[in-house]
Amino acid sequence: MIRKTTNAAEQNARLRARLFQHLLSATAVLAVSLAIGIWGYWYFAGLSPLDGFLNAAMLLAGMGPVAVMERPEAKLFAGIYALYCGVVFVVTVGYLVTPVLHHLLLRFKVEDVD
Repeated sequence: MIRKTTNAAEQNARLRARLFQHLLSATAVLAVSLAIGIWGYWYFAGLSPLDGFLNAAMLLAGMGPVAVMERPEAKLFAGIYALYCGVVFVVTVGYLVTPVLHHLLLRFKVEDVD
């Protein structure tokens, strides 16, 4: 693919736009994931929404749960949600770093080799 060369100011403007788009997308994914966690901890574990928020936020941040789950369905939800949060954490970080890495490759003029 042949791309028209652009100056540094145009590349920086494109980088800022892509970073903003990626940040919005990542925020939406994290908000939906947080809502799922709050609902799940409320429904399955009987926690208050605030305690559900605490547990879900800690898992999404990669730190681990806070409350001890007593019921089997709560333990099952907590395990599945923890696995989901691990994947979301890794994918979101990668998704947010991608525009920066792409920008660096453009700066150093790394091209595809056929």
